[in-house]
Amino acid sequence: MNKKHVVLAFSGGLDTSFCVVYLREQGHAVTTVTVDTGGFSADALARMPEHAARLGAVAHHTIDARALLFEDYLRHLLAGNVLRGQAYPLSVSAERVCQATEVVRMARQVGAQALAHGSTGAGNDQVRFDVAFRALAPDLELITPIRELSLSRAQEMSFLAERGIHLPAKTGAYSVNEGMWGTSVGGKETHDSWSTLPEAAYPAGVVPSDLKPRTLVLAFEKGRPVAMDGKTMAPVEMIAELNALGQPYGVGRGVHLGDTILGIKGRVGFDAPAAVMLITAHRELEKLVLSGKQLFWKETLGNLYGTLLHEGNFFDPLARDLEAYLQSSQAQVTGEVRMTLHPRAIMVEGVRSQHSLMDAKVASYGEANHLWTGAEAAGFAKVYGVAQTLALKVKS
Repeated sequence: MNKKHVVLAFSGGLDTSFCVVYLREQGHAVTTVTVDTGGFSADALARMPEHAARLGAVAHHTIDARALLFEDYLRHLLAGNVLRGQAYPLSVSAERVCQATEVVRMARQVGAQALAHGSTGAGNDQVRFDVAFRALAPDLELITPIRELSLSRAQEMSFLAERGIHLPAKTGAYSVNEGMWGTSVGGKETHDSWSTLPEAAYPAGVVPSDLKPRTLVLAFEKGRPVAMDGKTMAPVEMIAELNALGQPYGVGRGVHLGDTILGIKGRVGFDAPAAVMLITAHRELEKLVLSGKQLFWKETLGNLYGTLLHEGNFFDPLARDLEAYLQSSQAQVTGEVRMTLHPRAIMVEGVRSQHSLMDAKVASYGEANHLWTGAEAAGFAKVYGVAQTLALKVKS
């Protein structure tokens, strides 16, 4: 085997820790790269360089990619109101592409000859990393030790223990992966389609039933979240605030059942208060300021964009076309949305905008109006139904 300088996407968990030791023993020089997209505590990030060095990495880099994640990925998902299966806000999909892109950038910077990740051969992440690495760096070798060796977690832990490296075993019944746009939760209940994921499985645990309602006002400017309750905030800051605010209420929780990239059905719990609150508010503002045809095509094309991102097709040129459309549609999406949090529920209570298409001075639904007469309305209704009248006449 040719010895190479390998850059590894590094989370510090069991799989990527195994990869460092295994690759080093194969004679490779390993540089670890942790891309922070909101899934690490400050303490965890501070410990990462020491942990990587203890495993044998020749260098470690931590990249704060939270702002990049929003600008290059999440703002398009928000503009498209993307909820896969009308429920799941793609908590993981965008993060993996963002992480892979930054790992490649670092590999170029340090002059590496190979890229590596610690995904298994079972899930979606292996495809997302593989496609991104090969699209962005086709000249670099791709190494995937976990997938290639097909080791169990017990075998990985034994391998490390034999070399004096002891990682704490996951003693919880649930696998929790946290990120800025949401947290995924997996457990025995997500392995079939009937079982209920208990509230205790989510990071905030059981939701108290006596929580008092909390009303807040979210402001958007050209589709971007810019303020909460009158306080100007950068998107990353607002997302963090909304996650902290909404998590105790249990808003943004759910279980998504859908198709994986590999063609099988999968089920996962998610806890994404900020994503769900922002999408709910943003969609309501769009209802006020966009035309009916814009709303129809935004829903259709937003879902298509979400599918491309989720299924590892982010680098298809169609994705750039859709991003251009989605951002163009946001020109008038400026205004405020008032919503109230209740235990396990969000209620939108009001929306206002300088670009509102709802003008009571012109016409009121079901009431008098100033744009047409009753006779004109009757003529419109008659002509409007002609095609259906003719279709039924021919059928009879």
